Amino acid sequence: MGDPDIAQQSQRFFKTGKGEYGEGDIFVGIRVPSLRKLVLQYKGVELEELGKLQQCQYHEIRLLALFILVKKYQSAKTESEQTMLVDFYLDHLTWVNNWDLVDSSAHHILGHYLLNRDKSMLYQFAESDDLWTRRVAVISTLAFIKKQNFEPTMKLATMLLNDQEDLMHKACGWMLREIFRHDREVLDTYLNAHYQQMPRTMLRYAIEKHESEIRKMYLQGLI
Repeated sequence: MGDPDIAQQSQRFFKTGKGEYGEGDIFVGIRVPSLRKLVLQYKGVELEELGKLQQCQYHEIRLLALFILVKKYQSAKTESEQTMLVDFYLDHLTWVNNWDLVDSSAHHILGHYLLNRDKSMLYQFAESDDLWTRRVAVISTLAFIKKQNFEPTMKLATMLLNDQEDLMHKACGWMLREIFRHDREVLDTYLNAHYQQMPRTMLRYAIEKHESEIRKMYLQGLI
């Protein structure tokens, strides 16, 4: 299914050059819609085999493994089955190592699992030296936001105000913007307290849905 031209485009898009966030990642050249079509066909694959896919050197094959894992989790009939799949996810977190891999899986699996459980794991993840582990922490909170629980997102965003990675600024800003969709007052209260300390990218993402004049005021420090 691979296409060398698509693979080359993907390697540029996902910043795989020396010193870039995706350094060393390689692609076979398969578009996401084509991968998603395989999920129903292979959703029954055993976890042992799925683990081999998850550790594959090719980016798209790791992504396919995560799509299948999400499907398995969403189809799980019991809490013990969910726990087993979350444990598998965490055991293979080393290979959830680019932003699309995180964003396609974290909230669907770990976030959903932690909805009514202790969330201290995410705060520990936020202190990791690994960029992708920190991003898993933040993106997982999308599941909470959808259930009107905004506090974990805001706590993590505050913890990560001084993060050095632009991809984390984007992730935090994106999740804060999601709060806007549910409760603007909560977001505005948070922004008013923290926007002057927020990295510019995080702020821009967080206020993207605000009115133009309000955005200008935040960006000019006039709120």
